[in-house]
Formats: sequence, C-alpha cells, structure tokens
Amino acid sequence: MNANAEAPSPASGMVPGSERRKSWLRKLYRQRYLQVMALLGVAWMIIFNYIPMYWTTIAFRDYDILRPMSEAPWVGLTHFKEFFQDDYLWPVIRNTLGMSLLKLIINFPLPIVFALLLNEVRSLRFKKSIQTISYLPHFLSWVILGGILANWLADVGIVNQILMGLGFINEPIFYLAEPNYFWSIVVASDLWKELGWSAIIYLAAMSGVSPDLYEAATMDGAGRFQKMWRITLPCIKGTIAILFILAVSGLLNSNFDQILVLRNSLNESTSSVIDIYIYQVGILDSRFSYSAAVNLLKSLIALGLLLGANQITKRLNGTSLF
Repeated sequence: MNANAEAPSPASGMVPGSERRKSWLRKLYRQRYLQVMALLGVAWMIIFNYIPMYWTTIAFRDYDILRPMSEAPWVGLTHFKEFFQDDYLWPVIRNTLGMSLLKLIINFPLPIVFALLLNEVRSLRFKKSIQTISYLPHFLSWVILGGILANWLADVGIVNQILMGLGFINEPIFYLAEPNYFWSIVVASDLWKELGWSAIIYLAAMSGVSPDLYEAATMDGAGRFQKMWRITLPCIKGTIAILFILAVSGLLNSNFDQILVLRNSLNESTSSVIDIYIYQVGILDSRFSYSAAVNLLKSLIALGLLLGANQITKRLNGTSLF
C-alpha cells in the first residue's frame, strides 16, 4: 500500500462517515420543528394503533374486567363459534351488506359525476358557491344531522307536507318508524353529507390533467361530454381505482354514528348492523371477549376485501395500492 496516497476528498464524492453524520445532524437540526411534528404523529400511532393490538388477545380468552387479563383463561375459538351460531348473525350481515352495497353502487359513482359536471362550470363564482353548499354538511356531526332528519321525516315534518301538498301521499308517514324506508334514508342522507366532500378529491385529480389534451380534442371537434369521457375520466382512473379499493374494503363498516342516531326500536329489524351489534354486546352487555372476537373477524374480512379489490384493479387497469 502506498503511504503517500492522498486521503479521498469530499470533491471526489467520497465523504468520510463523520462528515456525513455531521451533515445529517445539521439537516435534522434545521428541520427540528417538522421532525417534532412527525414524531408526535408516530407516537400517536404507536400508542393508539400498535400497543392496543395486544388487547385483541381477549378475543381468545374469557376476559373479565374485574381481574387482570393475564389471569383470563384461554378459550381458543369459542367466541367465534358462538357468533356463527347466534340468531342475530344473518340479519346483522344482511343489513350491513345491504346498506354498504347500496352506498357503493349509488354513492360511489355520483361524486365522480358531480365532479365532472362541476369541472365544466366556467363561472368561478358560481362554481365556488356550489362547492361550498355541497360540502358544508360534511362538517356537521351526525348528531346534528340526525336531529335535522328526525324533524324533516316526522309525521308533521317538511317532507310529509311537501308530498301531501303535491298529492303523492294522502296521510303523513313517520319514515323513521317504518323499517322499509330505513335503508333509503341512510343512503340518501350519507349522499347528502358526503357528496361535495368526496368530489373534492376528483376535482383535485382533474386539475392535474394537461390543458393541451383538451385543446387538441377541441381542434378535432370533440364536445364537452366527449372530452369528459375520452380525456378526463381516463386521466383520473387511478384516483377512482384507489378510492374504489378503499370503499370495497370498508363494506362491513356501516357508519356507526349515522346508524346510531337514526335507529330506534321501531326500525330495529333493518337498522341492526355489525357495528351496532358489537356496541350492544361489548359495551351494554359487557361481553368484552365476545365483541372483540366479532370485531377481529370483521377486520380480517375487511383485509381480505382490500387484498381482493387491490388485485382486481391491478389486473384491470394496472392501478393498485401496493
């Protein structure tokens, strides 16, 4: 080895390890406020998402709140078997999947259509007004919206007054007391609350479409609807696919807040969903191990739906979450 060989200099691209460390520490110090914000998010995730995973083991134990979990005996798959033998199983699954599939079929494509139409509005003031009006209900809680809907749908509410005034019905109907109307009320109210907010994502994706494509289509004689079908939709298909995957994975989530404020003893036959069932047996009946088992089973099914939808969209258009 040549003793006179010069040490590698930073100019040659070979920076010593100590210099790289100092450079990294200086960069970390410059970003100290951002790093603290990021660490708070990581700490929140660890505390509330990862540490509680240990408590999912109560799904396989006979847990009692009066004694430590370490003393709870293991019972294996007993709670899972009990759920499959429960008389409420099929009504709960029917109601959950029924409302979720209706939301997927109706409420998933309508924000796309709304965003496409709103994207064609040329008046900026009118466009902003429509956006504000449409996504304002998103910021109201279901407790407030539930009270509004209960008043509107009561037998002396505005809905009955309008329908009777137009001659569609002869006598008032208390809609929340009729089980046959509950699914329609849930789907329509969810659309009312989330239509504008969901459209924001698609509008953001549309803003990234190159204007050159529209100019070329205009020169070729394409109309507005042809541009939407041939240019806008293909350019945002990745966003649509990702949101579709997330929507499919949440089929067993039935919006607990919404169902809780709209349900009552009269519409119980069509308003009992998995989330309400878990709440009743877990919190009200204090069957913690059983409710944990049902919730864990629901999470595993949701994971399967996520993986399945991800593979389907990946094969159809090459877009996937992973």
